[in-house]
Amino acid sequence: MNKLLKTISVSVLGAAMLSPVLSTVVFAATAASEQQATRNLVQQLSNIKSFSANFEQTTKATAGTKPAQRTGLSAQHMNQTFVGEMKVERPGKFYWETKTPAKQTIVTSGKTVWIYDPDLQQAVRQTLDDQVANTPALLLSGNTAQIMQAYRVAQPDQSKTYYRLYPRVKDSAFQSLTISFGTNKAPNMMVLLDSLGQTTSIRFNNVKVNPSIPASVFNFTPPKGTDIINQ
Repeated sequence: MNKLLKTISVSVLGAAMLSPVLSTVVFAATAASEQQATRNLVQQLSNIKSFSANFEQTTKATAGTKPAQRTGLSAQHMNQTFVGEMKVERPGKFYWETKTPAKQTIVTSGKTVWIYDPDLQQAVRQTLDDQVANTPALLLSGNTAQIMQAYRVAQPDQSKTYYRLYPRVKDSAFQSLTISFGTNKAPNMMVLLDSLGQTTSIRFNNVKVNPSIPASVFNFTPPKGTDIINQ
């Protein structure tokens, strides 16, 4: 599950320009206070009741990370781009399907999370407890108040709609999560720096804000013959 759920952190900081007279003018970004950044993110998320998008996800090892530490993804998956689609309906409904280069589906209707691997004919079933619910990829389908309790929020440039979240607990699976919003007020990119020294970037395209999504999308029934693993 963590291959796809430990998702996400962007860095688009600062602004600098060269003037026509060869002098360098630096425009320093004004960061919002933590309180204001939190209010801004809450407002941004509150406008999204549902959304759907295609995604491209890539994970890379951070420079300087020792090979022995790179245990989050196998070497064959590192630096590969996973392509698929996702659908979210708040609160608590989430659908994530990777189509290439390997197939995997993650589905929850708010109580149980299913991770289905058709190639292995295997489905993992987990209860959506607090630990799983705080996984980055599920944040967008979560309760806004709970998200704010779980993370410190920074807005490096208060004129830009991107935010960096830091887990309040020390043993979190990731160090920081950055989320950027586009002109349609929906996420267009997420970047995660995890505790294994890996950076996962997810770009969203073909985004639809507040679409009507059939309830059946978030209900999963394992195909006949599937090996079910309870965790």
